[in-house]
Amino acid sequence: MPETLQALITDVGTWGETLDPVSAGIQIAVALLGLGLAWLVNRAWSRYLEESPAATQTGIASLTLRGSKRVVFPFAMLAMVYLGRAILDYSGRHTALLDVLVPLLLSLAGIRLLVYLLRQAFPPSPALRAWEQTIAITIWSGVALHLLGWLPPVLAALDAVAISTGSTRLSLLGLLKLALSLGGSVLLALWLSQALERRLMRAQYLGAGARIGVAKVMKVVVVALAVLIALNAVGMDLTAFTIFGGALGVGLGFGLQRIASNFISGFILLFDRSIRPGDVISVGQNFGWVQALHARYVVVRDRDGVDRLIPNENLVTSEVINWSYGDRNVRIKIPVQISYADDPEEAMQVLIEAARNTERALQEPAPVARLMGFGDNGINLELRVWLEDPEEGLNNVRSEINLKIWREFKRRGITIPFPQRDLYLKTLPPGDGGR
Repeated sequence: MPETLQALITDVGTWGETLDPVSAGIQIAVALLGLGLAWLVNRAWSRYLEESPAATQTGIASLTLRGSKRVVFPFAMLAMVYLGRAILDYSGRHTALLDVLVPLLLSLAGIRLLVYLLRQAFPPSPALRAWEQTIAITIWSGVALHLLGWLPPVLAALDAVAISTGSTRLSLLGLLKLALSLGGSVLLALWLSQALERRLMRAQYLGAGARIGVAKVMKVVVVALAVLIALNAVGMDLTAFTIFGGALGVGLGFGLQRIASNFISGFILLFDRSIRPGDVISVGQNFGWVQALHARYVVVRDRDGVDRLIPNENLVTSEVINWSYGDRNVRIKIPVQISYADDPEEAMQVLIEAARNTERALQEPAPVARLMGFGDNGINLELRVWLEDPEEGLNNVRSEINLKIWREFKRRGITIPFPQRDLYLKTLPPGDGGR
């Protein structure tokens, strides 16, 4: 069975002896049949994606399904061609053309699969596109060397460039195998952890914080296992990493203690459920709602659309106001002052009506108005209103209610006093009595 392009050329040169027109026609027919069946499979899968609710919606799950269309076609055609080649080989017919087509399809399927895994594991970026091109060039180069019969000499040359330290031999070929094994294993582990995380996020029996915590622990475990399996697959002695583990412990103790502290604090926040995605929090002068919990920091977005990355350690060791920890309902207070010439009871009724006519203000608990005291310039009133969606903002509700109060005060003639001072002269300076 010819395994290289050179062998195929030799068969073509001896057409009448090894590669007769009937065998060539059958192989071409098998390739065209595989192409047609793969097209039908890909079309059926595309139709399923168009009708699937998960694929028509927006989000990670739909991107995962839509991205799988590029993977289905080469794998389907590879399976059809490989099956046809096996049947021809069993019947004693030549398969020289299919022997070349199979590695080409296998390389195309491998490229599509690795690119698909990359796009599921990492967000779109210029670096991701560069890695996709690198993967394609590497795989096609390997296939070209294989078809030309140059792959064994190239591998032998890479293995010859090596250094030996004691009983350990390190060659370029070993480094290449290690890089490919680690890259493939970690990529597969990241894709698997992403799939498990999406599945966990749909679990209703776990809280939001617990789901994120379990997903992050699972991701660390899966990636660590993938690295160990890859190192063991290339024949690397894992006991050599005990020295590295000791050095890493010393590094954490001296230079990386803040990173380790933030990492551990992140798991504390996840498992004690003090802060969860969607919570409205205040940290110092920063106010906003939690967008995401990461291993080192928490993303908090304020009303200006600015994302603040707050280290996890700060949230554990400092005071944090969680507006939605036990109850999402929050109360805002709006101070108002009227003059002593106005009726405070009428003004308090205006405040309550302004709150009742505001869409986001809750009717239960009902808004209330209080007379808080008698100031130097007027009577101090206060309106207290409850909201159930603090993540939508507080000051916009204050502004809306204040505008309604201002309009109603103008209509009713209720005045808002401004600071004023009266000066009384008990005695006049000498000589100024008549002036």
